[in-house]
Amino acid sequence: MAESDNGLGMAIAAEEPWLEADFLFCRLLDEDGHEGWGESYLWLPETGVSQREMAMAIRDHLSRYVLGARPTDVQAIGARMDRNVARNEMAKGLLDIACYELAARQIGRPVHDLLGGAVVDRIPLCGLVPLGSPDFVADICAGYQGSGYRSLRIKLGISPSADRDIIAAVRERCGDSIRIRVDYNQVYTAPVAARALALIEHFAIDAAEQPLLSGDVLGMVELQKRTPVPLFLHEGFFTMADAVSMLEMGGIGAVGINAERPGGITNALRLIDYAAARGVGTILHNQPLGIGTATQAHIAAARYDRLGHDPELAGDVMFEEHLTTGRYRVEDGSIVLPGGAGWGITVDRDALDDHLVASPTSCSV
Repeated sequence: MAESDNGLGMAIAAEEPWLEADFLFCRLLDEDGHEGWGESYLWLPETGVSQREMAMAIRDHLSRYVLGARPTDVQAIGARMDRNVARNEMAKGLLDIACYELAARQIGRPVHDLLGGAVVDRIPLCGLVPLGSPDFVADICAGYQGSGYRSLRIKLGISPSADRDIIAAVRERCGDSIRIRVDYNQVYTAPVAARALALIEHFAIDAAEQPLLSGDVLGMVELQKRTPVPLFLHEGFFTMADAVSMLEMGGIGAVGINAERPGGITNALRLIDYAAARGVGTILHNQPLGIGTATQAHIAAARYDRLGHDPELAGDVMFEEHLTTGRYRVEDGSIVLPGGAGWGITVDRDALDDHLVASPTSCSV
């Protein structure tokens, strides 16, 4: 990531190098001692909310709709949260995710069994490639390909011509068999983005993430009309309405999901099914630690036949620690479901305590 000029590995206009990441963990505990964990990745240039703010919203407002409820009652819990607290989808999503693991732990089954069952137990992944020179990017792509990856997401946004040179170098090094999606991190205006996409569309681009500013809804609609490359949102997607309205207006051709952003697993499944019914694929993507990786992996396993794109779970290569006692294995470019109850892994409480930036916030009935 540090190879890029701004130390971020991407074209986003944030001013501080991305040397560490911020997360909020949620633990739900029942009267029999079963635990359900959720994890949410936060970054102020994208999320606009910090861990402390989200924890405060849960403690002071959202917890009352979860405490004392059954963890299987995610529909009722979600409805009550929506009626009484506007927006705050990431906080609601964190609670929703923890409910699913608690429910699965109570019956001794994997979370994906509560989502309709796993279609696959090995999920092909998409590798995350930071912004850099053509040779630098091509080297990383070749490394992923040699490890069995069949899809890549490449950060772009230097200029239309420089972007073209990067993708040309990757195609020359890796050939035509590997799928490529690109990520512009909001760097272009609509006219410039149209030129940038026109220069690379003949390289069979799988999808393009957030080429315009997150609020430029009309620009996205116009841009999607001008390019055959399916566009999708990231910085501009935090609610179900963001994705549904943009899809119906013709501003995107794929749906990108971080599990906590649309309100957790419950809404993620709704959106995947909705997109599939509209003939549109879904891209699951995030930079998670161990619990977040598990969340995305169980969603992917349960809806794999409806995705159409390989998920990107880049935390496996980005972070030195996952704050769990073990990690999901990645073999030949695919993540392997471990089996077992809940997520199939356990939070490392000692490691978690070592990384706390504030004392845990507790709520009880």
